[in-house]
Amino acid sequence: MAIQTSSSDGQHTSTQMGSGHFLEEGVGKSSSFRNIQIVDASNNVKVPKGIGTFTEQSNCYDVQTGSNGDWGHSVYYGSPGKNPNCP
Repeated sequence: MAIQTSSSDGQHTSTQMGSGHFLEEGVGKSSSFRNIQIVDASNNVKVPKGIGTFTEQSNCYDVQTGSNGDWGHSVYYGSPGKNPNCP
């Protein structure tokens, strides 16, 4: 899945990512996927290994992984549209 982060003229779009809030605003504000599991070829549910994240513009978008007993493996992400930190 790819998310376009700029318009054809190179300017940051007005589209927010996730809830439109940065991770630093807290779990109740940022968006997340939690309890991530994988179904293998034999239809067995497994916990993923080696989850990683990447962003080309870390000043524009936040993304990080997490893991705990209640929520399993999680990915947290977010950014407001027309973020002043972006070109």
